[in-house]
Amino acid sequence: MNYTKYLKFYPDFPIEGVNFVDIIPLIQNKEVFRSIIRDLGKLCASPNIVAPEARGFLFAAPMLTECDNIENVIPFRKSGKLPYNNGDLVGLDITKEYGKDKIFFRISDVAAGKLENGVFNVTFFDDILATGGTAVGIAQGLQGQKVVIDGKEYPIKVTDFVFLVEILGLGGREACEAIAPVKSIMQVTE
Repeated sequence: MNYTKYLKFYPDFPIEGVNFVDIIPLIQNKEVFRSIIRDLGKLCASPNIVAPEARGFLFAAPMLTECDNIENVIPFRKSGKLPYNNGDLVGLDITKEYGKDKIFFRISDVAAGKLENGVFNVTFFDDILATGGTAVGIAQGLQGQKVVIDGKEYPIKVTDFVFLVEILGLGGREACEAIAPVKSIMQVTE
């Protein structure tokens, strides 16, 4: 299916010089949305999906019910959005195309996922790959973390990056590929 025809583009949004890619039309058609969820699920190499808010949630959560290979979604949220117990919340600094930010996740959300051969393998998923700042920041932060279950430590490994849309020419693919393979459903030029 040609999903690209459903995208909308808004120049100079949210700041001048940025060509905003609007993916919302993809969720306005039931058959298109169902098809894209299944296609995204096929690209994910790990049963655990890391998804930053908010648009990443729109596509990652439905993979739980539509894709047999997906077992867990690990949400990444902005400050103050995740309730947590002491020692569970981890904050990561990221640099996005609009500037610096901080994003948080809970170790317990990773631990709720599937452990494979002593490792929590995760697929990073987001809607748009531009400069790769969010993806790289999260991946680097995750790979230094350990999940403790019954007194035993297990590492987290980012196995791949999956994106709905990849904006070519902004260096995002190259930045992510220094960590793990990159897959995308659609590629567009800025």
